[in-house]
Amino acid sequence: MGFSKYDSKLTLEFLLETNENQFYDRKSASIKIPKLAEAIVGFANADGGLIAVGIDDRKIQGVLSQGNTKVNDLIQCGFEKCFPSVNFKHEKIEVIKDNGKRDEIILIHIEPSIDTVHKTEADEVFLRVGDETKKLSFDQRVDLEYDKGSRLYEDQIIENCALDNLDKEVLENYKDTLDFKGSIEELLLARGFLRNINGELKLTVAGVLMFAKYPTAYVPSAKLRFFRYDGIKAEVGTSMNISKQKLFEAPIPKLIDESKEFIDTQLREFTALDKNVGKFITVPEYPPFAWQEGVINAITHRAYNIHGDDIKVFMFDDRLEIHSPGQLPNIVSVENIKYTRYSRNPKIARALSELGWVRELNEGVKRIYSDMEQFFLDPPIYKETNSSVILTLKNNIIMRRQRREERISSIINRSWKTLTDDEKTALEIAYGKDKLKTKQLAEALGKSPQYARKILKKLEEKKFVKKIASSEKDPNLHYILNSGEESSD
Repeated sequence: MGFSKYDSKLTLEFLLETNENQFYDRKSASIKIPKLAEAIVGFANADGGLIAVGIDDRKIQGVLSQGNTKVNDLIQCGFEKCFPSVNFKHEKIEVIKDNGKRDEIILIHIEPSIDTVHKTEADEVFLRVGDETKKLSFDQRVDLEYDKGSRLYEDQIIENCALDNLDKEVLENYKDTLDFKGSIEELLLARGFLRNINGELKLTVAGVLMFAKYPTAYVPSAKLRFFRYDGIKAEVGTSMNISKQKLFEAPIPKLIDESKEFIDTQLREFTALDKNVGKFITVPEYPPFAWQEGVINAITHRAYNIHGDDIKVFMFDDRLEIHSPGQLPNIVSVENIKYTRYSRNPKIARALSELGWVRELNEGVKRIYSDMEQFFLDPPIYKETNSSVILTLKNNIIMRRQRREERISSIINRSWKTLTDDEKTALEIAYGKDKLKTKQLAEALGKSPQYARKILKKLEEKKFVKKIASSEKDPNLHYILNSGEESSD
């Protein structure tokens, strides 16, 4: 049962068992006040979040043993040790420790800052990135100050959208997900989607994008367009090669659902080698998580203040392109996007995280990379133009369409159980990539090149692979599947 007056989904089990992430952190009661200030500043400068003080190593520690002065310092930290003061709420929760004694933990609910960069008493700036609080360099501080301005649009008021214009189905689903016991108005106010302006309730841009039945009536660019082309480039005029196109307009949760469901129907399937059984299986054109996360990220993080442009998904024979209006925030680049997170629309990102769409710990982008690698596809390509961010996923259709001789299949199938896991991995890569280098196998196995060389030599002796090289020192030395000779068991 929830015990927080600010977040009804919070339970003791949640606080103890949930992994620390972009929106949640646990702190020991013995934490030094300056260290707590760093964490509070980090959350405020990022997407906001919750700090539970009095939990150590996933066990209830409590704060009462620290004394009234320290407890008060913990509570006042966001006011007195963060500059300017952070917008937060706190509450004391009574708990029972393992020894049966009563105690308290402190919950600090931190709001994301909109146009302010907060710093500590030591004049240091921190940012919450995944499950870490990272200290920013001087250049990163400057970039963060610049990026804060772009957050203002999400919080702007939409004057002509009434509560009656909201999608009740989406609202009820959000309310049920949070197990929120109050009214819809109270929920929207608590999450910053609704504001009380001189006694009148007004929806923000974020509220309209998330919950309005027809968000494009208020934010015209809040659309997603899908185009499928026959071929590997877009033709024009009489040669126009668009074979399918579709427009999506809906509140963000439905926009994700509807576009995801439709795009899935447009994808093809290919044949690949499953190393677990040594047989050929049918796999999707792209890893499901990779393309879905790409679409969700575009919807979540695009610059909605850029009018006249919408999200576009282009499907070609050899690749999928996802175009998101607006450049990356300055603190994020195509080089560090795998490990760095900054939400242009923190309220939307927080709500989608609560609904299970947006991944924590920047897990989403990292997993796009890993899933593409597991499918033996090229790494995702992020590109930034003057007006958009483009994610390209290649499907290696030429490689995947190559017919494999039945002899390869029969050789591998018959002897598969006799191979080690590392030998199976080598054959899987050789099949998926057409050729395999020693360094490539070493990186895949997490072993030394010498070890990888021994694996390849064993496979060569068994006639599974064939070495291609002009000499032992040939820099282009590689191995291919041997389809012309019998293997030895």
